[in-house]
Amino acid sequence: MSSDMDGTMLLGVEGIKKTILYGGTAEMPRFITGTKVTFHFRTQLCDDDRTVIDDSKVTGVPMEVVIGNMFKLEIWETLLTSMRIGEVAEFWCDVTHTGLYPLVAKSLRRIAEGKDPVDWHIHSCGMANMFAYHTLGYDDLDQLQKEPQPLYFVLELVKVQQPSEYDRESWALNDEERLKAVPLLHGQGNKLYKLGRYQDATNKYKEAIVCIKNIQHKEKAWEAPWLKLEKMGNMLTLNYCQCLLRMEEYYEVIEHTSDIINQHPGEMKAFYVRGKAHIEVWNEAEARADFERVLDLDPGMKKAVKRDLGVLNMRMEEKNEEDKVKYKGMF
Repeated sequence: MSSDMDGTMLLGVEGIKKTILYGGTAEMPRFITGTKVTFHFRTQLCDDDRTVIDDSKVTGVPMEVVIGNMFKLEIWETLLTSMRIGEVAEFWCDVTHTGLYPLVAKSLRRIAEGKDPVDWHIHSCGMANMFAYHTLGYDDLDQLQKEPQPLYFVLELVKVQQPSEYDRESWALNDEERLKAVPLLHGQGNKLYKLGRYQDATNKYKEAIVCIKNIQHKEKAWEAPWLKLEKMGNMLTLNYCQCLLRMEEYYEVIEHTSDIINQHPGEMKAFYVRGKAHIEVWNEAEARADFERVLDLDPGMKKAVKRDLGVLNMRMEEKNEEDKVKYKGMF
């Protein structure tokens, strides 16, 4: 049996032919949900010249996918899991497997160009948008989108890491794991905050917020599960704002807390944190209004608010003194 045949049988999937160009080493790696696979890929048309569409070696950055993580081009998982480390193989795939390639290629090219892979400005329903013929921003991909065709993928398997062997970034987690990660990240953030490492703490809070937002957008807005996540997200955002206060990013604090207040006018802590930011930028009226709202929502905050109003009065006096000095020379 030729190795070519052997490869084709091995995959057991219609519409794929595998040819091993360079044999890999050792036994087959273990591929389970959560395994991270690093590889190089070259995509070619099935024309006489075998025209190259994409080649990760040109950008120099290999591709990474996490098995079972719903990567858009599912067929690549199938192809990769038939390979050994160091193996280079060519796969011919028919149209049933290559239809989504132009979309995936667009994302990969945008990432390689250092752009955000998602076009946030396309608001109407994503799928409908795709079918109403609309340019992907690359002529060759537009062509492929209009006339889907079989493609050759030449893959080189570089590295296979089991879930325990690499630091799983939050994008590589499924929803259940994301939810479990949130309290851990929250705790790490709090610890870093106490140590005065505010920048590091913001990164942990941010990662936790991203986890929550990722799950939340699958829930129905304003229903119980969504609200529970919203509450967690707001709490983390306010912790994040406490770090920003320490880092003197007052305007950003005002922006984030105002977002929360607009959605949830009863969120006492948001008013409190915003009031503190207003003090630092001498917004006297706004600070007083926020602290009044805090006391309406929670009279138990009286002592804290009194202390903050003391700080506000001191800030305003300092500013008045400075202004006097500044304007004295003018008249």
